[in-house]
Amino acid sequence: MSNADRDRPINIRIGHEELVIRQRYEAVGICNDTLIAVWFIVGSIMFFSPTSTTTGTWFFLLGSVQLLVRPVIRLTRMIHLQRIGNLPPGADHADQEF
Repeated sequence: MSNADRDRPINIRIGHEELVIRQRYEAVGICNDTLIAVWFIVGSIMFFSPTSTTTGTWFFLLGSVQLLVRPVIRLTRMIHLQRIGNLPPGADHADQEF
C-alpha cells in the first residue's frame, strides 16, 4: 500500500435520520455539560461566604446528579439508534461518543 493510498480520506455514509439523531443528542450533551460547569462554579463561589455555604453545597449536589445524566443521555441515544436500525446490538461505538 503506497503513502497516497494511506493518506486518502475515508468516506463513511450514514443516514440522514441517524445524523439528525446524533446531532440532537450531542446538543443535549453539550447543554448538560455546560450546566454541570455552571452548578460547580456557582457552588464554588458560594463557598467564599459562610452564610451561603449550605446553598453552595446544594449546587455541588445538583452538579453531581447531572454528572449521572451524562451516561443516561448516551444510553438513550444508543437505544434510539438501535430502534431505527442504525446501530447493531452490542456494537462498540466509543470512538463516536461525544
